[in-house]
Amino acid sequence: MKLAPKLLAAAVLAALSTPAFAEITIDVIGGSEVSFEGLIQMDGNWFDNDITDLNGVSINGDDTEFELRRAEIVLKGKGPGNWNWVVGYDAKADKFLDTNVQYRFNAQTFLTVGQYKQPNSLEELSSTKNNDFISKAMTTNLQGVARRMGVQLAYLQTNWGITGSAYGDELTRNLAQGPGYGVRGYFAPINESGNFLHLGLSYNDFEAEDANGNASARFRVRPDADLATARLVDTGNFADADRIATTGFEAAYVNGPVKVQAEYMTSDISRDLNPDFSGDSWYVYGVWNVTGETWGYRNGVITTGLPDDPASGMWQVGLRYDTVDLNDGLVRGGTEDNWTVGVNWYWRSNYKFSANYVMVDADRQGLDQSPNIFELRAQFYW
Repeated sequence: MKLAPKLLAAAVLAALSTPAFAEITIDVIGGSEVSFEGLIQMDGNWFDNDITDLNGVSINGDDTEFELRRAEIVLKGKGPGNWNWVVGYDAKADKFLDTNVQYRFNAQTFLTVGQYKQPNSLEELSSTKNNDFISKAMTTNLQGVARRMGVQLAYLQTNWGITGSAYGDELTRNLAQGPGYGVRGYFAPINESGNFLHLGLSYNDFEAEDANGNASARFRVRPDADLATARLVDTGNFADADRIATTGFEAAYVNGPVKVQAEYMTSDISRDLNPDFSGDSWYVYGVWNVTGETWGYRNGVITTGLPDDPASGMWQVGLRYDTVDLNDGLVRGGTEDNWTVGVNWYWRSNYKFSANYVMVDADRQGLDQSPNIFELRAQFYW
């Protein structure tokens, strides 16, 4: 899209010329209070390869990669009345983000039409700027259903809620394909300020299609490094795939400055000419806010607040284990187990700096590999 660089430049200039805070209020237009948000992320990955060149032989000839990861600009409108709307665009990926209108029947019931994140995966539904690790877990990247165009109805209470969605393709052409449906429910038996327990269950089922509408499904995932061009586990393409059905389980517990979070997903690919395929994955991690802050909880999603002392910022340390198994019958997609150690520093209201070290152990068709990856991210958001 030719307008992408101009839109990004305008967004950065607008943000940098405005005092730092979470969003920029533009004006009230037609009864709608319009605000402007943005997110810019710069990543660096250093690969200690084993056998496979994770950076790709033809990329730059060495074991490092630096890239603008995200450049998101978002317009939001509150009103008129019970209507809200949002238009989001990522100038780096050249694709639309949340782009929808929402009607609020009451404080608990919402109808959304347009593109939005589908009802699954606690990590996927959380805000990208507050992800606890630079790369989302393999579980989320492999089996989570992200943004699609559709219609969604949600009933969200303080301690429980349920969301149902019917959806089609992603708004940007040639990306996620296949009509389907999904449902997610959550329950918080403990829900106090700084002390809560979250439990969730989701199910998504959609047609397996490629960009041309042909039957197609393929499970593969990067080794917890967004800039890696190679995947160490890969089922290959299923040209006879019919539908993909994924069941997800979620759990999270927050007690003051400590959070423990876990998800498990299992997916079935129904096939017309060969036996059906089943694969699964899960992760568990813990994060400690060294500076003492805690997290919030709203509508079945965990929220990250600002530092108690903006000048010194909020420091976090985390440890994650995630695993994936893509072996089933004659399909030997491989297994992978990763450990990630991470540090985050949220400085003032608009900056975040992260460092991760990933230790990988992958085995596919008898080829065992154990590369390591060091990652850095600098983030500016408003």
